[in-house]
Amino acid sequence: MAKLLASMNPLSLRKRGTHAKALLALAAVSFLWGTTWVGSKAGVKYMPALQLASIRQMLGGALYIGFFMAKGRAFPRGKEWWPILTLSFLNFFLSNSFSTWGVKYISSGLGAIIGAVFPLWLVVIALIAGNSKLTAKSIIGFLLGFAGICIIFYDHLADFLNPEFRFGIFLSVMGTLSWAFATLYTKKQVLGFNPYFSIGLQMMISGIALFGVTRITGEHIPITEIPMPSWIAILYLAVAGSVLAFMAYLYALQHLPTEQVSIYAYINPIVALLLGTWLFDEKLNAYILIGGVVALIGVYLVNEAFRKKQLVSDQPTASQ
Repeated sequence: MAKLLASMNPLSLRKRGTHAKALLALAAVSFLWGTTWVGSKAGVKYMPALQLASIRQMLGGALYIGFFMAKGRAFPRGKEWWPILTLSFLNFFLSNSFSTWGVKYISSGLGAIIGAVFPLWLVVIALIAGNSKLTAKSIIGFLLGFAGICIIFYDHLADFLNPEFRFGIFLSVMGTLSWAFATLYTKKQVLGFNPYFSIGLQMMISGIALFGVTRITGEHIPITEIPMPSWIAILYLAVAGSVLAFMAYLYALQHLPTEQVSIYAYINPIVALLLGTWLFDEKLNAYILIGGVVALIGVYLVNEAFRKKQLVSDQPTASQ
């Protein structure tokens, strides 16, 4: 599988790449994807969240598609569209839009932490599916992750009296659940489509669908009335948060071990927390810091358990 995915990768940079550049690319991913939570928070202050997600996805999707068309990539045909449509619904129409909508009511840092613990859903899904192969490490990781979330929310108990806060938490959790299902689906379907080109197509399809939803529900404002801060946020999210970060991610993935690249998932919430505190005076205290660390340790253990399971089941023909 690794060789097949490498052949689909549009960035043929192995010969020109260096270890130092790959580490720089990883640092860029860790920072840029962390800032997207703050960017979304800034944008939804002045416009409906689903409208922002729609415009961002259409713009980012257009840039992706234009890049791959310039590379001469052919569009999917026939049955290749089914996994792309499914992932467009799970990854962007649900997960990205819910996460964007969620930070309208909760802090960007809290949204980032909730987003980072999505691997815990993999344990829940495995338990519901009756998977008897869960390891002790994955169970311990899940319990630590849950404990970390409890520590974080201990300081937010009073906030749960606010219906908007509860709604924001609900949206963010549903976004991570959708992302977990998308992750599992991608692992099963990855041989049937180009996962790199697919990202742009998923974004464009979802963006158009969300555009229709905002028109039907009336949750939109005229394009001419979108204020400059929201346009800046949209452009940043589409260009830096999507295209540039994705290209840096591909470059890092080509030159560094997968387990090393995965460290970005643990840095993103830290970036979001610090920037949210600096820019929006969001709450940052011992409960959030300790709870966040405990939750991320739990996520790490879950990731390690699933990675080892994947390596054992895939050898010698495939690796994730």
